[in-house]
Amino acid sequence: MKKIIIAICFIAPLAILGILGLTFWMSHNKLVKLDVACDTQLSEIDNMLKRRADLLPNLVNTVKGYAKHEKEIFTAVAEARAKIGSAKTVKQKSIASSMMDSALSRLLVVVEKYPDLKANQNFIRLQDELTGTENRIAVARTRYNETVKAYNTAIRQFFKSIVANMQGYEKRDFFEIENPEDKEVPKVDFES
Repeated sequence: MKKIIIAICFIAPLAILGILGLTFWMSHNKLVKLDVACDTQLSEIDNMLKRRADLLPNLVNTVKGYAKHEKEIFTAVAEARAKIGSAKTVKQKSIASSMMDSALSRLLVVVEKYPDLKANQNFIRLQDELTGTENRIAVARTRYNETVKAYNTAIRQFFKSIVANMQGYEKRDFFEIENPEDKEVPKVDFES
């Protein structure tokens, strides 16, 4: 009987340490997986923003032929494109994306003034590609935010939070709309 008690006293702490070690290992692997998934989804947003930034000069050049005096808008597009290229953090990328959205909206307002431009095949093709890219950006943002939500939830859950603190995992920012105007419902006026 004494040997059984000694065995239990020896095996029980080893079993507890083994369970804690296994839980730590599983939690660490889960956090690594979520961290990499966040990076992957952010890269997808970067790819789509780059694609949009690469399409815009072609669109701008097509519009320039029709609207030579609209230099302010072309400058805004160029500045927004440069911001996207230099953005490093999620917040900077989000701000740059909002700048690009605003510049693109202003460019499309200019296009409305030129019916011949709207019928130009190059412009139509570029506008279709840009629309597809905008849809891809929206999907990439949604996927990134869903991944960040899972990651941020995991680093706050019991035991994973201990592992996260030990390993230096920190809360990630969501990809949010930075321009307050982009959050407003557009006003439609059929009288003008």
